[in-house]
Amino acid sequence: MAISRREFLESAAAISLAAQSALGAAVDSKTGMPTRILGKTGARVSVLAFGCGSRFLMYKEEDAALAALTKGLDLGITYIDTAFSYGNGVSETRVGKLMPARRKQVWLATKVQARKGDDAMKIIEGSLKRLQTDHVDLLHIHALMGEDDLAAIEAKDGVLPIVYKMREQKVARNIGITCHHDPRILKMALERHDFDCTQMAINAARAGMVTVDKKMSMGEPRLDQGFENIALPVALKKKMGVIGMKVFGQEKLVGQVPVEKLIHYTLSLPVTACTAGMPKFEHIEENIKIAKAFKQMSPADMKTLSDDMAGKNKMALDAFFHGHIDA
Repeated sequence: MAISRREFLESAAAISLAAQSALGAAVDSKTGMPTRILGKTGARVSVLAFGCGSRFLMYKEEDAALAALTKGLDLGITYIDTAFSYGNGVSETRVGKLMPARRKQVWLATKVQARKGDDAMKIIEGSLKRLQTDHVDLLHIHALMGEDDLAAIEAKDGVLPIVYKMREQKVARNIGITCHHDPRILKMALERHDFDCTQMAINAARAGMVTVDKKMSMGEPRLDQGFENIALPVALKKKMGVIGMKVFGQEKLVGQVPVEKLIHYTLSLPVTACTAGMPKFEHIEENIKIAKAFKQMSPADMKTLSDDMAGKNKMALDAFFHGHIDA
């Protein structure tokens, strides 16, 4: 049975407050950065993760990219989110340049997009070399798409058996899966498999996917068709660490409302952290300042914001993320 936005947001707000307490929400005394426990991993991480995807690659000079990431870490970010597909190893290589001095201070997450096990194994081996480490804290299967994609991931010769093996061998201390395509497919994956974490598209404009007979639904935005109440409850029930992504809707939401509202909305849901790309130094300073000033949004404020943002953006965002590839 579908629930109303108000019912969901009131429930989510209550869950989030309880989760922040249960997950040991605290503020780092040295940096002032809020931190939370990343589900059953037991790790404490900053609520803001440094996204090292396409926005990180906008730093054309490597020195500038390294300076940007260093600044983020110095100001309190402890979670680094990268992937092989971000520039075919460029992002991982840049991150790796800082690891000899920073590895013990950070939660290092990377992703593998290959669906065949042999291909995935080669990429993972390369990722470790590029990242200059013998293990990652979290290895995600990258960008789950439709049912056929999930079937390929689950196949005997697919990537899922490989990431399980990497966890058994402690090459990956934890494993997860990411999705911005369809919350129903992510729900299916989370129910079926033993993941420690998941990363999903959650923002105030409801960029959860809506599919009807394999076509995009163009009806009125409905909350029950988003990641928040289709996939997120499964992750919480299984005590997974949850990371929100696409907080800015790939910048499509920036300028419509203050950035702090977009960040605070996602962090007011029962998630541990949100990842953000920050292609300019001023973005790093601004987003960290916003994270450090986080206060739980009320259900009424969340509903007002989501109603406005979804009405203006949801259909376009759904269509965009339906075919979007992180690279």
